[in-house]
Amino acid sequence: MAEFVPGSTGSEQVLFARDGVLGRVLLNRPRAINSLTREMVVATRAQLQEWVEDPGIAAVAIEGAGEKGLCAGGDIRAVREAHLAGTSGGVDFWADEYVLDAQIAEYDKPVVAVMDGIVMGGGLGVSMFAAARWATPRSKVAMPETKIGFFPDVAATYRLSRAPGELGTHMALTGTVVDGWDAVELGLADAVVDPDAVPGLLADIAAGGPVEAAPSDRSVRLDATPSHRPRRTWDPGDRGGGLTDPGTRAWIDECYAGDDPAVILERLRSHPDPAANAAAEEISLRSPLSVAVTLEALRRSRSAVSPREVLATDTVVSGNLLQRPDFVEGVRALLVDKDHRPRWEHPDLAAVPRTEVLELFTQ
Repeated sequence: MAEFVPGSTGSEQVLFARDGVLGRVLLNRPRAINSLTREMVVATRAQLQEWVEDPGIAAVAIEGAGEKGLCAGGDIRAVREAHLAGTSGGVDFWADEYVLDAQIAEYDKPVVAVMDGIVMGGGLGVSMFAAARWATPRSKVAMPETKIGFFPDVAATYRLSRAPGELGTHMALTGTVVDGWDAVELGLADAVVDPDAVPGLLADIAAGGPVEAAPSDRSVRLDATPSHRPRRTWDPGDRGGGLTDPGTRAWIDECYAGDDPAVILERLRSHPDPAANAAAEEISLRSPLSVAVTLEALRRSRSAVSPREVLATDTVVSGNLLQRPDFVEGVRALLVDKDHRPRWEHPDLAAVPRTEVLELFTQ
């Protein structure tokens, strides 16, 4: 049994274990669904640097404590509080977080991400660039940042801009939650595995076995048949097939084409499929500025050559968005006062000047 202990920084919020040739990272804030703090990020960066120089470590695994999920994202309440207090804590957190994301993406040893349960925001940052990304039937994957006046950072637009058709655009603008099978289709995960098999899979790696993105043992890999894939209620009009259902793909690819978010919204509103109308309603509730910035970020990311390049852009955009009122207001409405009635800076998407969007991408 691996013994998890604090790393060199002494933080209890993330623990580490040496298990044979496997270095294991355990995000350890289960009551907060392992939401990332700067303390966790700094500790993990230090441990990964130590292991990459250790010849006795052949691979690394990232896991989440508790039963709710790998990681629900960054601690955005703390970011908001730091900003309101006039400190640089929020910007400093993002800077360190993005360095960690790049470190994982470029790591010299294979990284396994156990994407069980909730994997959102910063949780995708520490998992979607791993060498092996194992989702489970319990996975709930999302980039819901437009709800809080922010945008899908952590280089998520690098992956989402490369998803089939406009699936990534739909996910990013609406904040839609997808299951493990759709996460695979979107390029955010490699396989859906039986969660009961994960300890054995990690034990095999610890004993010197190969790191497999999709485990070759078919008994632990689950397909998308009804017996494995539970019916979801998150997607209005869902007929059981998820985002990859041909009918769903048709209206998504048709409506989300182009670079004008207001035009996209009108296409969704006027489409005969009720699921498209429901997506329009979701987008209309989001921060108009965030939706416009997100679409711009997605389109720019299509030509990016690496996650690091997108993270550099994310650094600029996140710092600029922090200075706008929607982030503070969105976090207040969703997580502080919880009244779910944000008062956004712009009344709707049509009122967001493109010049404002472009300014957010400049230093």
